[in-house]
Amino acid sequence: MDLSQNQIDYCMECGVCTGSCPVNRVFPEFSPRQMIKRSIGEPSEDLTQRLDIWACLSCARCSTRCPVEIDFPEFIRLQRQEARRAGNLPVESHHGMLQTIAELQTRTVQQKRSSWAEGVGSFEQRGEYFYFVGCLPYFDVIFRYLELSPLDSARSVLILLNKMGISPVISDDERCCGHDALWSGNEETFRKLAERNLEVIAASGASTVLFSCPEGYMTFKRHYPRYFGDLPFNVMHMTEFLARELPGAGLAFRPSENGALTYHDPCRLGRGAGLYEEPRRLLKLIPESRVLEMGRNRENALCCGTSAWMECSNCSKSMRVERLREALGTGANTLITACPKCQIHLTCAQRTAEMDLKITDLYAYLLNALRENEQDSQ
Repeated sequence: MDLSQNQIDYCMECGVCTGSCPVNRVFPEFSPRQMIKRSIGEPSEDLTQRLDIWACLSCARCSTRCPVEIDFPEFIRLQRQEARRAGNLPVESHHGMLQTIAELQTRTVQQKRSSWAEGVGSFEQRGEYFYFVGCLPYFDVIFRYLELSPLDSARSVLILLNKMGISPVISDDERCCGHDALWSGNEETFRKLAERNLEVIAASGASTVLFSCPEGYMTFKRHYPRYFGDLPFNVMHMTEFLARELPGAGLAFRPSENGALTYHDPCRLGRGAGLYEEPRRLLKLIPESRVLEMGRNRENALCCGTSAWMECSNCSKSMRVERLREALGTGANTLITACPKCQIHLTCAQRTAEMDLKITDLYAYLLNALRENEQDSQ
């Protein structure tokens, strides 16, 4: 990544990034500014050999505040590619299961990814809308010990779309979007996954691809075009699609019975895609819904603490507990999020810390709030 001399000069005299970094709050020796300095101002030091390049959460809190618009997450991503080539690898979480699953999907494999949708709702092999489910089927198996089902999110999305008159494409041949491989410096795996996904979507005839996962959405929207050029279809996150279409869909919600709730902005959906208001507009569709904002919300929201299933450390766990305490401090008893990874990470911390806070997926929350006659009609 090329930086102008003005960016470099300003960066060396600044420090807003380091002061904004949630990792630095726990590990003061971690500094985005110092990493840029080591890479550019001190070329004798090989940044790709340092372990702290894997500590960055790529949450973009630094780059959204940078006065000279340095994209630090992109800087660190490129450094990681070089680090991997040099043999400097991250510590993989969950015994590397997620990375292994992604690697297996680069090959010719038989998948039954759509089995969760059978008997839940109507879906197609070809059509206008392609619902990119992502890794939820695998998350559902791996994180069953947390007593949550990430596929509840996908089930809720499918039912909501059906009630709006949409029967989306759901494909057994879909692969992981490649987000985690890309952010852990594994460009070759990312490319293979992306190429296969583009082939599958093209074969479906879809003109719009919908994502309930913020990471899949941002990977398609930002990185697929960088590697493969303009995409022959539109990409939309489910929150922006539902915020646009749901109010006029003729569905009715019953008044909220959940008391006060708060909303956690996922990094990729918020700072990454700028989608702050759409999830909140969906929550406001539910009568008598009381949304209490945490002190750090929207562009200032705290990250859930882990990126790309790697480097899950005491720093990550401390960050999650801090976020849960912030949620409880609002007086809410329910925390809503629109990211499956945020739900998994925060649920893990909530169970360990034994905090009395319910953590719920946005789409499951919306479906649960539909009037009973609406639910029964499915």
